[in-house]
Amino acid sequence: MYILGIETSCDETAIGIIDENLKIYANVIYSQIKEHKIFGGVVPEIASRKHIEKIKILSEEAFKLANLNVDEIDIISVTQGPGLIGSLLVGVNFAKAIAYALEKKLYFINHIEGHILSVFIENSVDFPFLSLVASGGHTNLFLVKNFGKYNLLGKTLDDAAGEAFDKVAKMLNLGYPGGPIVEKLAQNGDENSIAFPKSFIEKDNFNFSFSGLKTAVRNFIAKNKEFKIEDVCASFQKSVADVFIFKISEAAKKYNVKNICFSGGVACNTYIKSRINEFCINNKLNFYSPSPIYCTDNGVMIALAGLQHYKKSPDFKFKLSANAHSRLSNL
Repeated sequence: MYILGIETSCDETAIGIIDENLKIYANVIYSQIKEHKIFGGVVPEIASRKHIEKIKILSEEAFKLANLNVDEIDIISVTQGPGLIGSLLVGVNFAKAIAYALEKKLYFINHIEGHILSVFIENSVDFPFLSLVASGGHTNLFLVKNFGKYNLLGKTLDDAAGEAFDKVAKMLNLGYPGGPIVEKLAQNGDENSIAFPKSFIEKDNFNFSFSGLKTAVRNFIAKNKEFKIEDVCASFQKSVADVFIFKISEAAKKYNVKNICFSGGVACNTYIKSRINEFCINNKLNFYSPSPIYCTDNGVMIALAGLQHYKKSPDFKFKLSANAHSRLSNL
């Protein structure tokens, strides 16, 4: 059984092909960084137009890598949302066209569910587990009881973690995307040199807020004519990691969970990942996180989620379309 995964929620056009044993046959991604870099962020119209330009080319490349014909696909899964509506529509309509023409099963996948399940691409994780999904648009903490059983414990109330990284980078005139630049500069900085705040450090509160931290960085820059950029980056990054660790620690205790998963674009940050891993080792918890290629948006995680939907309801048929504000719900 072969599963095709299509992901176009933001500025990556991604196609993945797997089988029912999670063997990966293709994972092709086109990133639009160069198209958006000049604007300092993603421009929705440019993103959707680039998806239109690239999606057929990438799908052909994926089938060539997999040594498969399109009619050999058994299941098609596509990101329905959340994301940019124009970008989502490209992927959804492309998937619908293939499914309709070839009479294939089609499953609509929540983008966040894809990130939650991405840990299974390379790992076997026992339920229940805590899943921290952090990216440019989302920062969520879930208690995952089984496939399709997701209990949202906390979410961002304002800026997502990845968004905060980009905005801090913009304040420091570092360029876009900001996350990798901030992380690189932070390697040569003193993370204890600036006491930036750690927002929402409250018992039994698993929500996130990074707007205060972002404002603190802006105020520090405005009030200090001379400072070391590397120290700002390191101190900011440490504050984000401290918040993540506090939330994970409190949730692990409250729900008696021993398995911790970290995914999404921010999970590419080696400093934050190592800090969480160190915390888990010290507290006898099991830590799992995908390789960087599966932390960023990819089609393999959408294919994997589609496979789980099929196992849950092999004859499930429904008509849906792209939904920019789609919410993750239990199956």
